[in-house]
Amino acid sequence: MSETNTTTVTFPDVVEGIRAALAAHAQAQDDGRTDDIADVYCADGVLEVPGMGSFEGRDAVREAFAGWAPTAPQRHMVSNTVVTDWSEREASATSDVVFVQKGDAGWAVQVAAKYDNRFRNDDGTWRILHRTMHFTM
Repeated sequence: MSETNTTTVTFPDVVEGIRAALAAHAQAQDDGRTDDIADVYCADGVLEVPGMGSFEGRDAVREAFAGWAPTAPQRHMVSNTVVTDWSEREASATSDVVFVQKGDAGWAVQVAAKYDNRFRNDDGTWRILHRTMHFTM
């Protein structure tokens, strides 16, 4: 007799998966690990950055972040993440982001932004399907 796996994805599961993806992205970006950043995106994922373009597909995302590799210590602080829509397969969330970088005078805020993300559940791993960045500073 075989058993059927009827795993149900709950709202807390979705929220935790999204927060894990956002944290993995921020830490990989700050460390310059472009392969790890690209892995946070779906194979057909899209990244839209005002003034820099739209990057479609994991390879294009990897290439873009390779060009933006850190040249000084930096940190992206992602906060106030709100999941605005969700199902077992896809979800949307918005987050506030503050980017700080260390220079000769110490740490300073370089950018404040909002991320609008659409995520897809890729066999149990939440990945970014579409990210749009909105710079507020």
